[in-house]
Amino acid sequence: MDSDRPSDDNTQMVRLPKLAPRVGIVVTALLLAVGAGIALGEALGWPFLAGPMQRWLGSTLHRTVVFGTDPAQPQIHTRLLGGIQVSGPSILIGAPAWSQAPHTFLARDAHLSMSYPDLLRAWRGQSLRIAALHAATLDANLERLADGRASWQFGRATQTPSDADAKTPAQMPSFGLLHVGSGRVAYRDALLATQLDVAFALDEGTSTTPAFRLQATGRYRTMPASASLQTSGLLPLVAPDRSAPAVPMRLEARVGRASMTFNGTATDALDLGALRGRFDVQGPSLAAVGDPLHVTLPTTGRFRAQGLVTKEGRVWSVVPEQVSIGSSRLNGAFTYDARSRVPVLSGRLGGTRLLLADLGPAVGARVPHTDASKPTSGRVLPDRPFDLPSLRAMNANVLVAIDSLDLGSQVLAPLEPLRAHLVLDGGVLTLNDLDARTAQGRLGGTVQFDGRRERALWRADLRWAGVRLEQWIHAARSGDAPPYVTGRLSGRMSVDGEGRSTAAILGSLHGSGRMQLAGGTISHLAVEAAGLDLAQGLGVLIKGDDALPVECTVAELTIDQGLLRPRALVLDTRDSTLWIDGSLSLATEHMDVRLVATPKDFSPLTLRSPLRVSGTFADPTISLDNKGQLGAKLGAAALLGLLNPLAALIPLVDLGEGDSAARQSGEGCRNFAQRVAAGGGGGARPKPSK
Repeated sequence: MDSDRPSDDNTQMVRLPKLAPRVGIVVTALLLAVGAGIALGEALGWPFLAGPMQRWLGSTLHRTVVFGTDPAQPQIHTRLLGGIQVSGPSILIGAPAWSQAPHTFLARDAHLSMSYPDLLRAWRGQSLRIAALHAATLDANLERLADGRASWQFGRATQTPSDADAKTPAQMPSFGLLHVGSGRVAYRDALLATQLDVAFALDEGTSTTPAFRLQATGRYRTMPASASLQTSGLLPLVAPDRSAPAVPMRLEARVGRASMTFNGTATDALDLGALRGRFDVQGPSLAAVGDPLHVTLPTTGRFRAQGLVTKEGRVWSVVPEQVSIGSSRLNGAFTYDARSRVPVLSGRLGGTRLLLADLGPAVGARVPHTDASKPTSGRVLPDRPFDLPSLRAMNANVLVAIDSLDLGSQVLAPLEPLRAHLVLDGGVLTLNDLDARTAQGRLGGTVQFDGRRERALWRADLRWAGVRLEQWIHAARSGDAPPYVTGRLSGRMSVDGEGRSTAAILGSLHGSGRMQLAGGTISHLAVEAAGLDLAQGLGVLIKGDDALPVECTVAELTIDQGLLRPRALVLDTRDSTLWIDGSLSLATEHMDVRLVATPKDFSPLTLRSPLRVSGTFADPTISLDNKGQLGAKLGAAALLGLLNPLAALIPLVDLGEGDSAARQSGEGCRNFAQRVAAGGGGGARPKPSK
């Protein structure tokens, strides 16, 4: 009988297969029940979770969150699968504890979607991203304090000033999709000194293509600001998704003294994503246009630019096809990249004509044709302070190619063309590879402006060669009179200075310069006038002026603390030798320059007295230097005239230097010119004969 009884192992083997179907049925039933519960909850909107959901979102965002009008009785329809979706008559996200605003966001007839990862990042203090928000109306109050705390920062990381980083301002909330019928945004930013009130509306009307309108007024970076935006399509307010469709739009804005219009397309209204179209910008100065964009641009005459603009992320590309600055006509292509810590401006600047007077204020000069241009201090050199911090606000790399640079004088010929490479790096502005042509000659060198310190440092190393003076200097003369001076001018100047204005830099200038004139001539009448040779000057007037060949010329100048002195300034002709000595102060704007002419030939009637130019740059005076000697000569002539009228001419007779003295004078000039040309400039300089 024992053999017929089944073993324990066999019994277990029989029972296990009978239990397995039962467990599977239970698990399946439970899963079906849970699924049915979730489906029912999703269908009903989880009404019993409204309160916990409201409290959980409030805890996550560290803000008051209210669904509906009564916090005690939330009125929402919720879905939890794939993220949180909340719909209700109103959704309110409260303001931070430090704010006096009634709320940060209040949406009515709203549908809100957020993903769980985005909520986790917001809980950690990162920028909040809302996947989608549809609302009939939206009221928002966005604030940022001077310590960096912002009402659009959510989570536990931004509750105290010590946790906020004012140097790295928080990003605004981003939206995957934001469609609002109408709304209002009050924006207050202490860091940017900005206050804007924005009203927007979506006018669907009877058209199949709704129109979006936005109006903004207030102050931007302390400047009065207003803007108007219209679109012919449904334009989201903020859409960081680059794949979002672009919508036609028109934007008109005025900030400070600058105004702008834009016609084109964009993917969102506030950040101007994927912007592309045509612009027209104008203002009383180029600097006035750069201020709203936080771009360093010089102060100039009246400015207007028209062309194409695109924006991808934080990179702007601008192609100004027509640019007018005063009477200047320019064009170019630029890229402004704001992604790095210091924004970078790069591109090229070209044009047919640039007037130096239009850019004069950029180096401290007064704006022309205004009451402010009238000097009140009696000084001539521009003393307007530089805006040195603006040089450190960005870097630049720009190629310059101007067809004609007008120097702002009817006497001097323009530079045609002008080529240069402008580099701004860390507050140091350098003009490299300078190449300018004028009057068959050439100008080159390097200019640097270092604005990293409180006082700017300025250095210039310039060279010029082969400049035809008769073509560069336009001095009109009547009849067939020759030019006052001709020849090929060459030279070099190396100087440096420091200060907070052009006048201060020139007043501290230190360096040297040298010039030479080859194959030149000078007006015979001018030479005789310089020597007060009355007889020969009268003769030249009667027979007509002619050109005296310049046999030798040399000029070597030294500058120390803005005081310019000629180490040697000599011009030698067969008729006379002209010497210039004295000083000219760029610091005080005073001058004391003496011109001495030593005739080489006989003259029956000459006063032979040096001429002195003194006074200030604004009020120079010309006088006879040796008035005592000249008075004695005229007194002697008067006394001798009492004896015989012809005897009165005796004191006024000049026998000239004579051949030997003339040769010595010419050789001294030529020897010194050779030393200057060789770069030495040493040794004793030639002296005028007594």
